[in-house]
This record gives sequence, C-alpha cells and structure tokens, in this order.
Amino acid sequence: MSLLFAIVGAAILIVAGDMLVRGAIALSLKAGLSVALVSLTVVAFGTSAPELVISVQAALESSPDIALGNVVGSNVANVLLIMGVPALIAPIVVSNTEDIRNYLFMVGASILLLVCAWYGALTWMIGFGFLVLLAGFLIQAYRRSVASGEAVEDDEIDPDSVQMPTAKMIGLLVVGIIGLPIGAHLLIEGARNIALSFGVSEAAIGLTLVALGTSLPELAASFAAAMRGRTDVVLGNVIGSNLLNILAILGITSIVHEIPISDSFRNLDIPLMVVATLALLPFMVRKAAIGRKTGMVFVTAYIGFAAVVLTAG
Repeated sequence: MSLLFAIVGAAILIVAGDMLVRGAIALSLKAGLSVALVSLTVVAFGTSAPELVISVQAALESSPDIALGNVVGSNVANVLLIMGVPALIAPIVVSNTEDIRNYLFMVGASILLLVCAWYGALTWMIGFGFLVLLAGFLIQAYRRSVASGEAVEDDEIDPDSVQMPTAKMIGLLVVGIIGLPIGAHLLIEGARNIALSFGVSEAAIGLTLVALGTSLPELAASFAAAMRGRTDVVLGNVIGSNLLNILAILGITSIVHEIPISDSFRNLDIPLMVVATLALLPFMVRKAAIGRKTGMVFVTAYIGFAAVVLTAG
C-alpha cells in the first residue's frame, strides 16, 4: 500500500506539474517574454514546483531529512540524469554565453549551500538571504533579456501555447496548483512508510525515491525537448531548476520551518551534489557538446550515487 501511495503521488505530481508548466508558458508567452527567459524561469519554476510542495510539507510534518534530501537529490538527478538521458538522444550544445553565466551562478549557489551546511541548520535568516540572491539573479536575467532584444521565433515555441484560450490557461494553472499538494502528501506518506518498513533512513529515501519522483517533470520536459531537437532548452531548464531548488525551495522552506542538517548531509550528500554540479564545468569552459558517451557516463554516475546513498542510509 505504501508503494502504491508513492506511485500514485508521483503520477499526480507529474500530471499536475505538466499542467502548471503548460499554463505558465502560455501566460508568459502572451506577456511577450523570450523563450530563453521562459526556459530559465517559468519552465524551471513549474517543473520545480513539486520539490517546493514536497519540501515545505515534509518540513511541516517533522521530516526535515526528506525536505533537504529532496532538493539535494533532485539537483544531482537534474545534472546526471536529466542531462544524461537527453544527451543519449541528441548532443547538448553549450554555446550560449548566458547559459555559462547562469551555470557559474548555480555553482556559487551550490557551494554556498555547502558552506551553510557547516552552520548546522538552515534558519529563516539564511532562507531570506537565499531569496534575496534569487531575486537579484532574476532581475539581472530579465534586464539582460530585454537589453538583448531577443525575440520569440515561431519555430522555438509550441503554437498551442500562444493560441491557448485564457479559460484553458487558467484551468491548467488551477488544476496544477491543486494537484501538486495532493500528490506531494501521498508521495511523502508512501516514502516515509517504505523507509520504516525497509529500515532505510528518511534522508536516503528523500535523496533517491522522493527526489527522483519530483524530478520526473524535469525529465519529461527535457526528453520532449531533445526529441524536438531543442537541447538548448534542456540546459536552461536544468540550470534554472537547480538554482530554484537551492535558493527558492530551501529558502522558502527554511523560513517556514528551520531545517537541521545532519552529518551525513554535511559530509557526504551535499559535497556529492557539488561534485555533480562541477561535472559540467569542462563543457562550459570549452563550450563543448555533451554527447552520447558523456550522457552514458552521467546516467551511470547517477546509479552509483543512488547506490552509495542507499548503502550509507
């Protein structure tokens, strides 16, 4: 029954997250935002919404390890799995200076989380600081997008998103917003009971099962983009999602409820997340494509990460 709850919860999260993303993209494009900015912000926020609901709800239900593990595990999955799987379909080309700039900011946010971990807990003050950093980043991203005069090209977007009726757009947003907390509750309860029945820690479950479940929207969005040959959207989605996971999700969650950080997170899990994030650095510096061989290495590395976490847990 616990496994069924977890599966149903993940399924609801996927469907609700997809509806939220579709509605948000339609709203953003109607407002005249560029595809690059929509990918970095709206799509990233929409696909990260399950992580936000899960982390806040887990913290309120006295499961801080699930709240933190969800974010850390999702960031690892985003880099190794969400980038790795699409790379098996089509090379992910790194050529956009804006992506490189955003990636370096993502690395800085990851290292900042590692530094804060040594404080022992994510307090409301740290969470507020995260949100201030995110606000500054988004403001600068928007200004650069406007200054560049980047236009939305017809072949870069889904025509249905532009022509979507307002009523349908609002309906998708409402259903997505309602469905996310329902799916989150079922997934958390199922994951917690699975951890208890198998003697695995909540941290390990949060880093693997819960994180993978909440990362499925990113995987679905990236897979669809790769199938359409739009691998540039994949990179922006991953960078945006990881930034939001750390600065927005942990920022909001720690304001709602303080998140204590255990030794395993401080000494193993968060450092592994930083290492996974730095795995993209050579490709960014050389503006090299992430091809099938690298994609296979990334996917294999993620399997190894999950094995290490479950063994340690």
